[in-house]
Order: sequence, then structure tokens, then C-alpha cells
Amino acid sequence: MKRIAALFLALGMVLAAGCAKKDQDGPEQREVYAMDTAMVLTIYGEDALRAANAAEEEIYRLDSLLSRTNEASKVSLLNNAEGKMVPVGVALCDLIQTAATYTELTDGAFDITIAPVVSAWGFTTDHYQVPEQEELEELLTHVGMEHVQLSGKSSASAGYENASLDPGTQIDMGGIAKGYASDRLSVIFQEHQIPQALISLGGNVLAWGSKPNGSAWRVGIQDPNAPSDPNAYVGILQLTDAFAVTSGSYERFFEQDGVTYHHIIDPSTGYPAQNGLVSVTVVADAAQGNGTMCDALSTALFVMGREKALDFWRSGACDFEMILVDEDGLVTVTAGLEDCFQAAEGGGYTYEVVS
Repeated sequence: MKRIAALFLALGMVLAAGCAKKDQDGPEQREVYAMDTAMVLTIYGEDALRAANAAEEEIYRLDSLLSRTNEASKVSLLNNAEGKMVPVGVALCDLIQTAATYTELTDGAFDITIAPVVSAWGFTTDHYQVPEQEELEELLTHVGMEHVQLSGKSSASAGYENASLDPGTQIDMGGIAKGYASDRLSVIFQEHQIPQALISLGGNVLAWGSKPNGSAWRVGIQDPNAPSDPNAYVGILQLTDAFAVTSGSYERFFEQDGVTYHHIIDPSTGYPAQNGLVSVTVVADAAQGNGTMCDALSTALFVMGREKALDFWRSGACDFEMILVDEDGLVTVTAGLEDCFQAAEGGGYTYEVVS
């Protein structure tokens, strides 16, 4: 489980926000704990109070819908239905379909049905262990979106309302839920005509508009070699109207018999992805749907590894930019971020811009 103390650190991003206290002209600020993550909302504008209330309510609503650890959530009801069709509602069915799209686009590198494998490693409960190979092989037979069925359209144009999972299959929306939540917050900000906001949902950042003084928001990418140091960065992004999502092997891990195992599982093997990457940051415009995309891709690209991630970026299948950090100290920045990325000094990293 993610620690509250790791608010800006555990998921690889440190935010350089403004005032710590609210004054007459200052922002509306909220601290929320949901989706196993400490979150901070800093919202400006005449309607900031109502927007903050709506945003907080939406986060808790999504937590009650998507949380795998909440026994009353729709996801938990689906996971425990033993193959029966469950009325989970259009919102969850739509998000499952979105997840399936990213599974297909990434050739299985992102897959919400990896849930039982993640549990076998103990990352759901923090009771860490290395599963037996036989157990992993059996669990992997239940991984794949072909084990998920949707039904119950009320009309040709309506969304599905019911879902079922083949026996032995479970889903975990954690790799996409916070991104989806950030998309929902962007809708709320539009409705309330919010000019500026900075949102941290763990490693998911929404830089809405610009800072009140007109400058870009500064988003620091955590140094994977110093995850507990709030001042240790790989670099700083200056962002306006953008999502930025980081996934890293330093977020959750354990050691056994001298070997380190992290929480980002490769669905093709059932083991933590081992391809040289230690951190992936995905950046995209703050358009509706891009927060969900960034969340899914940050995991998928980590699983792919550097070369396949670059091939995927160059393919144009999705519109995004990224920063890759590998275990040898190479930081790869895609060309679209060159003008808004500032490399950190003294960290021992080598930087390259690719196109």
C-alpha cells in the first residue's frame, strides 16, 4: 500500500506548487486519501470552492466504484461473482472497454486481468513473497481480456451495463483508475470555469492552465536512486494544460535472497518486468481521455522496455511524449518535451533527446 508520507515521492513526481496556506486570493486546497494514494488538489478561481467539493466527491465516488480492496465496490463484487454476470453499471463497463483497447494497442503489456498474479506476489496486501513457478503458470492461464465479458445494452447507442469474469479471473483497475479520475476532474474544472489548478493523484499529475502569474507549472521527476529525497530530481518539466504520469520500479518493492522484486508485473511472464528501465513518465495534453491514456501507457511502456517503448511512441498509435530512465543512468526525452524539460545537475545522469 502506498504510504501517505510518500505523497509527492512514491510515484515518481514532486510538484513545485505555490502557497502552502489559503489566503483571501489564494487557492482552495484539499488533501484526500483514496485509491490507496495520498492526493493534493490546489484549485484557483471564483468557483474554486464548489469545484473542490465536486472534485473531492468524485474521487471518493470513483474509489467506491473501482477499488479492489473495498469489498462493497463494483470491482470487488465482479471479482467475487464466481463467473456470474453482475450489474456493474455503464461507467465501469466503459472503463473496462477502454482498458481492453490499451491492452490491444500495447500487445498485452497493459492488462487489468493481471490482478491474481499481483496478489500472488503480495503487492495487494504488503505480505510479500516470491510465488512458485507452478502457481504463476496456473494463474497466467486466467490472464487476458478474453476472460472478460460485457452485456446488457439497453439500446444500440447505449453502453454495456453488466459484466462477468471467467472463473479464476479477476481485474485490478489500479493501473488506470487515477488517470480516469484526473480526466473526470478536468471535466469538473471545465464546468466550473476553473482557470488554474494543480492536481497530484499520487504519481498522476494534472497541470490545469498555467500558474496564476502566467508561468508554467513545474513538475519534478523523482530521482529513482533517491526516492525518499524530495529534492532529488532527474529533471523538471514545465507544463501547461497537461497530464504527466510516472511509473517506477522504486515505488513498491521487496528483497528476498538478495534479489529485488518490484510491483510492475509483465503479464507475459508473471514476473516483475526486467528490461533495464527504472522510471517512465508519460505526458499528454489535458484533453478528456488523455489522463487515462497516460496512466495505462506509463505501465505498458515500462513493461515494454526502452526500445519497444520508443517504437510504440514513433508508431503514432497514441499522441503523447515520454521520459525514460534506465538503470545505467540514461535519461531519454522525446523531442516534443525538449523545450519544456530541464535536466538536473549533479545526479550523474546522461541525457539524450530522440525523435
